[in-house]
Amino acid sequence: MIIDTLTNANRYLSIHPQFRQAFDYIQSLDLQAMEPGKYEVSGDELKAIAFDSPAKTAEESLAKFECHDKHIDIQVCIKGPETMGWKPRETCSQPKAAYNPEKDVTYYADQPDMYVELHDGQFAILFPEDVHAPMIGEGSIKKLVIKVKI
Repeated sequence: MIIDTLTNANRYLSIHPQFRQAFDYIQSLDLQAMEPGKYEVSGDELKAIAFDSPAKTAEESLAKFECHDKHIDIQVCIKGPETMGWKPRETCSQPKAAYNPEKDVTYYADQPDMYVELHDGQFAILFPEDVHAPMIGEGSIKKLVIKVKI
């Protein structure tokens, strides 16, 4: 997992061929005015999902302690703060079910090793080895998730 601010996004462009387009897309948006929904950015390679939803308790979020096999998530906090649980996949031992290829998700019953807090203008890059429980907080959280196909 990588955590940083959008002002430093250029440091991460070499990680994946689609990151430049992903961060260019993010920078082109008026994030505060963005409506919740799904957005196609570049066919099957890049998709965006905007949320403006009530925050969850840690227990609610851990019900879907998740990771993905075919996508990297770039999760941008627009209006937070947002707390996120994290644990390396290699130390998770309690899958709730088999990998769901249709939804590209595996859920775990493990507990996070740590929690991180994102504030407005910060992002987390979550790789397949990053099991995460997002949207923990109070009030509402507005965020943008870019799904980058591997």
